[in-house]
Amino acid sequence: MKVCVITGGGSGMGLEAARAMPNDRVFLLSGRTQSKLDRAAERLKAEGKQAYVMTCDTSDRRQVHELARYAASLGEVTNVIHAAGLSPSMADPEKLLRVNALGTVYVNREFAKVMTKGVIVDISSNSAYQLPKIMIPRKTYCLAEKHEQAFLDKLLRMCRLVKDSYKSAGLAYALSKNFAVWYAQKSAFELGSRGIRVCSISPGLIATDMGELEKGEGASMLKYTAEKRMGTPEELGFAIAMAADERNGYLAGVDILVDGGSVNGKNA
Repeated sequence: MKVCVITGGGSGMGLEAARAMPNDRVFLLSGRTQSKLDRAAERLKAEGKQAYVMTCDTSDRRQVHELARYAASLGEVTNVIHAAGLSPSMADPEKLLRVNALGTVYVNREFAKVMTKGVIVDISSNSAYQLPKIMIPRKTYCLAEKHEQAFLDKLLRMCRLVKDSYKSAGLAYALSKNFAVWYAQKSAFELGSRGIRVCSISPGLIATDMGELEKGEGASMLKYTAEKRMGTPEELGFAIAMAADERNGYLAGVDILVDGGSVNGKNA
């Protein structure tokens, strides 16, 4: 049996991605809140899908390792959608970097160990495109796999230069999501020879609970969208499911902007 794993699958775009995927597989939803996961699984079951849940903090590699092992016990892991993440209103810079950046490393590496072929889709953000090139520390990104503390220390040093606490968290968020795009591309070229396809998706402002938290600051980007609106979880879920579908076999090593055109609109 095929297994589709979705981190951050208890609600929002993660749950909608599961709803948009074909029913011919087992779904394993993970997140931090058991009750939310249980409700999501019941919804999938009511729609004819086979669903399991497991709590997991993706900033903890041991927990990600256990999630991957459990997924493999359910069948052949063919689809991994890494949608778990935090926004600037939800955490301090260090937590944002641990969850959004190092969490992407853990998910890609631990699931690659249990996959023989398949797809990994990492969810980033259009915030990844907001950083000036001079502020993108690619040499620091290279430390993430083997020198985690040095990776964190260097990025946190950048964030501490910003005195406003929200803006400091916003910088950490943008860095973490820019890293996620970079790491998905790196993973694609390392894992492609094994038949594991990797890509990323960068949503804009989406009408989820997280999106509502960031609406005050993020609304400034809406004026640059083609339709002058937020995206819906259903729209993002469909886009993610499309990217994660095995039939989309030549979509690898790239980031897909699903942001209503806001990045291009701002740069026009």
